[in-house]
Amino acid sequence: MKKSKADHIFHICLAIFMVLFVVITLYPVLNTLAISFNNGLDAVKGGIHLWPRKFTLENYAKVLKRQNLVQGAVITVLRTVIGTLTSLAANALLAFIVSRKRFLFRRGMSLFWVITMYVNGGMIPTFILYKSLGLTNSFWVYIIPGMVSAFNMLVLRTYMEGIPDSLEESAQLDGAGYFTIFAKIISPLCLPVYATVALFVAVGQWNSWFDAMLYNRMSEQYTTLQYELMKLLSSVMNQTGSVDSMKNAASSVTPVSIRSAATILTMLPIVCLYPFLQRYFVTGLTIGGVKE
Repeated sequence: MKKSKADHIFHICLAIFMVLFVVITLYPVLNTLAISFNNGLDAVKGGIHLWPRKFTLENYAKVLKRQNLVQGAVITVLRTVIGTLTSLAANALLAFIVSRKRFLFRRGMSLFWVITMYVNGGMIPTFILYKSLGLTNSFWVYIIPGMVSAFNMLVLRTYMEGIPDSLEESAQLDGAGYFTIFAKIISPLCLPVYATVALFVAVGQWNSWFDAMLYNRMSEQYTTLQYELMKLLSSVMNQTGSVDSMKNAASSVTPVSIRSAATILTMLPIVCLYPFLQRYFVTGLTIGGVKE
């Protein structure tokens, strides 16, 4: 089919728009990467865009020499993996139960979880509760409180409600129980939403530092990577002061360069993980599954 002149103009404009969109999206990341490899004092002058003006690895050396950084990285990886798996399993089971039309209390439970999204006990009551349960100064404070999320459960429930009931009914005719239906029929069809929720939980677990400061501040064995980097950035900002004082101390590290290096290090694992989950971000797996 021959394309008209208007079609050619449209495709050219669309290509230009997409290129500009990619540039706008990637520029902050590339700029942060350039600053992280640039001399800190030179970065204060500005004018760095996509390439470092004075290349150095001192920013990364400063970050990687941080005490307890390795221990924090191990704890962060463990909480991300364990927290993602347990949260996905708990929310998926709860969403499956609430999504069943025969479940008598499905509306009441859904309303209950929605209310928890807007109302909570506050920081101090929550801390007292966790302390009374023995979760403070413990690794499990990163896992147990976040196992059930109202938002993630509602996302999973909405997706499961879109799966045709005929699949479940046919499985029940063959003698399958609810657990078999969940494991062998519902879960394979929910891989896209599972991947989406898993990515949400993993990013949240990886980037979390406030809970480490609040509940495990006195336990260095349970520190996290983000908390250690936050403490490093705070110490650098308190010690460096002005640019003149940094020059007198013969230091080429500044809060801007440290922040950029820490940002690149913390986002790198998530950037590497995303391409493996991206292929699941599709819809319509159940289309054609049932012909009625």
